Amino acid sequence: MRYEGKLYRPPSEADSLIVQATIGCSWNHCTYCDMYRDKTFRVRPLAEVLEDLESAGAAFGDEIEKLFVADGDALVLPMDHWLPILTRARQLFPRLRRVSCYAMARNVRDKSDAELATLRAAGLSLLYIGPESGDDATLKRIAKGDTAAAHVEAAVRAHTADMQLSVIALLGIASERWREHASATAELVTAMNPAFFSALTVTVVPGTPLATLSARGRFAVPDVPDLLRELRVMVSEAVPTDTVFRTNHASNYLPLGGRLPRDRARIIETIDAALDGRVPLRSERSRGL
Repeated sequence: MRYEGKLYRPPSEADSLIVQATIGCSWNHCTYCDMYRDKTFRVRPLAEVLEDLESAGAAFGDEIEKLFVADGDALVLPMDHWLPILTRARQLFPRLRRVSCYAMARNVRDKSDAELATLRAAGLSLLYIGPESGDDATLKRIAKGDTAAAHVEAAVRAHTADMQLSVIALLGIASERWREHASATAELVTAMNPAFFSALTVTVVPGTPLATLSARGRFAVPDVPDLLRELRVMVSEAVPTDTVFRTNHASNYLPLGGRLPRDRARIIETIDAALDGRVPLRSERSRGL
């Protein structure tokens, strides 16, 4: 496999084959993110991507069960790239059971219903979407590029195509608006009704616009107790149908897991115990991006 620059993937794709079909992120304006700032977005030549798949198939064809298509918002790929990739993946990996990618709400909305259905039929089954917040004021401040309503529309259209969603929220990103952010994010998760919901904790990364705002005193990550309270609001107010919930990302102070709403009481009890000092938190030196 040939890779350009750093690779990023969700924790749940740790055992997946990763193929770079795009380089960078087509948006790349989010104030907190430095993942793709060293790359200029482009679509890789289809022939190169297919060659990488062929190499992986020759080496690991019978072992591959999951394929993650990178980089930042690979759903932006045109159909005449997606379909050959999905078709060849099915041929090369007989045990393949899931193909996934990162996506922005606009990527979903830019595809027609027929195109989304075609992608699903060809094997694309899971989209990772990171609205980060359901609070439009926060979304504007972080230059997310899509509103809460746009994320809901994208979710509805993805569900119509029978695609699963994994929704990502970002604790601390609203700074002093954490209460509004937490409630609005819970409302958004309810409306998007994803199969998976995870929360990460914001890190101020040098070189990002968020770092500049932080240096000027215009942004501060809330204290750890407020981060936990923010998480508590999200868990207590989100009412999806049946969602796997995780805070297992290394950025978080308190790893949690369960299903919402089934395990809500247990999860809240653990958060309260952490707030009371009865459950240890991950140390700063153990945290990471």
